[in-house]
Order: sequence, then structure tokens, then C-alpha cells
Amino acid sequence: MTETLPVRATPPGTPTRLPLLDVVRGVAILGTLLTNVWIFTGPGAEWGILSGDMTGMSFASFPEAVESVARQLANGKFLSMLTILFGVGLAIQYASAARRGEPWPGRYRWRALFLFAEGTAHFLLVFAWDVLMGYAVTALLVAWLLTRSDAARRRVMWWAAGLHLAVMGLLTAVLAADGSGGGGEPVSDTVIDLYAHGSYAEQVAFRFENALALRLEPVLTCFLLLFLFLLGVRLMRAGAFGADATGRRIRSRLLIWGLGLGLPLDLLASLAGADFFLVGRYVAGPLTALGYLGLIGVLMDRVRRPGPLLNGLGCVGRTALSGYVLQNVLCVFVAYGFGLGLAHRLGDAWRPWWVLALWAVVCAVLMVGSTLWLRRFRAGPLESAQRWVLRR
Repeated sequence: MTETLPVRATPPGTPTRLPLLDVVRGVAILGTLLTNVWIFTGPGAEWGILSGDMTGMSFASFPEAVESVARQLANGKFLSMLTILFGVGLAIQYASAARRGEPWPGRYRWRALFLFAEGTAHFLLVFAWDVLMGYAVTALLVAWLLTRSDAARRRVMWWAAGLHLAVMGLLTAVLAADGSGGGGEPVSDTVIDLYAHGSYAEQVAFRFENALALRLEPVLTCFLLLFLFLLGVRLMRAGAFGADATGRRIRSRLLIWGLGLGLPLDLLASLAGADFFLVGRYVAGPLTALGYLGLIGVLMDRVRRPGPLLNGLGCVGRTALSGYVLQNVLCVFVAYGFGLGLAHRLGDAWRPWWVLALWAVVCAVLMVGSTLWLRRFRAGPLESAQRWVLRR
């Protein structure tokens, strides 16, 4: 169904971009890297996380404690924040189509299909734990839901939340009853050797051959994606990212409730052991993400003059798609055997310090690179390519 939207007047002085939204999106991109960088550098890389070896916490030594804390602060939080922001972006595009009187979903369906194609290429050629494919499918459904009533969207949003919690609770109960500690089969030496010494073509073939297992996360979290997309739409329409009193009030509430509920639940899930990994990543993570979002907003409300850090984060946010793909390309080249192979060469001897250094260097490259790029161009390279293709 395609709905023709009425033309809506844009209020005088309405900014074309919301600075807070760009900064939050930049933080979400770099925070997602803080989750993925441990996957790139672990034994078996993308396959290793399925064994459960990379889901536990350890405080046996200071380096292990540092890694555990860093992973815990990022696990599920920034990915959830990025998902919410995709819903925010969808609401913005719907409003833009409404102002121009264009049909909806109209051309947006082609944008979503193009995003799915980009995600498929990214999954096969770069990184198995791609999020773009799941976002594209969810976006098509939410785009249609935007033509429904507010009441209908609320019902879908809360039904999706309930179903997600039921699925996570059932799977957690199964893991706890199984008593295996939440892990699968140990990573084989063959897989470890593939990422440590294998060729690029061999790794691409491995992703293709094991696509069903490696595409497990978007299937497992389909209801969560739907809920967070619709939550992003709701937050945007409520004015959560505005510079007025309404926006500040919403952000303060997100900070209090998100961190107040999310952090204790996240701590309990981590202390309960690997059997409760799903609760920590997919229940406590989204709650804490709302707190992170509110915290960033509250901090920005107190900044009178943005400095290089906020400007850099904002530029990463404006080139989010390009930054997301580039950071994974850089980590693949640094960590895997067909590139520098540092994951095998440095191993556990320099862990977690070299991994955190890799994350920091890639973050700096993205902030500096996006800032320089936007001085000459209006959008990131992948964003520009997407627009060029869709215009034709």
C-alpha cells in the first residue's frame, strides 16, 4: 500500500539537522565497534562467539578485569542505541516525505532494499555479524506501520516487546536447565587457523557456507528490532532530541530510568553466569542504551561551545553508514591473517591493551577522516553512492 501524505508546513527556524542526533549516532557507531573489536581479535573471530568463549567475565587478573569491564559496558548497549536511531531516521524521512506531499512508503522501499543488498555484501565480504540486513527487513515493516494509527503502532510495539521477553526468558531457561554454561562446541583448530592464516577468499567462502548460523542474531532478535525501531519513532515524535524544555525533560527521564533499571539488571545477569548472556545483551542492554542516550543528551545540554571531540562525533554520525563499514574493514585487515594478522601474532600476550589501542586508533581515524571528508562533500561516500543509485 502506498499512502499519499498531506503537505505539512515546516515551522520557521526548524533546523535541517539536530546536532544531538548526529553526536548520539556517532557515539553509537564507535560504541558498536567497542563490542565488535573483541570478536575480530578473539580465537576463531566471527565463529568464536558462537562457542560461548567470548561471553563470560573474568576478574582473575587486572588485564582480564579491564577486558571484562570494557566488554560489559558495550555489550548490547550501543547496538540497541543504533537500532533506536534507525527508527528515528525512519521517522525523519516519513516527515520529510509528508512535507513534500510524496507517497509513502514510495521510494523508501527501494532505499530499504538497497540497504539489504549493502548488508548482504557487507556480511559476505567483510563481517559476519552485520546488522544492516536485519535493519532493512525491519525498516520495510515499520515503514508500512507508519501509515497506520498511533494506537496500532503502540499495540505492535508492546506486543513485540512482550514476545521478545518471552523468547529470551524461554531460551535462558533452556540454557540454565542444560547446564552447559551457555556455550556451544569449542572453536576448532581449523576455524582458528582459517582466521589466523587463511586467505580472504577462504574466509568469504566460510561465511557463505555457514550463513544460517552466522545470521542467527537478527532472527533471534526480530521482535526486539521491531520494538526499538518503533521506540525510536516515538521518541523522535515526542521531541526527545530537541533543544527545548521538552527534550531536556525526556532525556533526563531516559537517563534515570535507563541506567536505574538497566545497570543493576546487567550486573545481575553478568554475575549469574554465561547462562544469562541473552538477558544481559538483549534485555538489560536495550534498557541501559536508553540510559546512555539520556546521559549523552544531558551532558550535551551543559556544553556551551562544542569542541573537537563533539565535532568529530557529529561528523561520524553524519557519515554513519560509511563509518560502520569502514571500521569493520580496518579491523578485518589489522586482525585477520590475510592482512596484518595481529590477532594471531599478539594473541593473549598483549591483550587487552592492543585491542583497546586498536579501537582507539580506528575511532580517531573515523573522526578525523569524516571531518575532513565533510569539508568537501555533503555526505559520506556510501551515503552518496546510495543516493546516486536510487536517483537512477
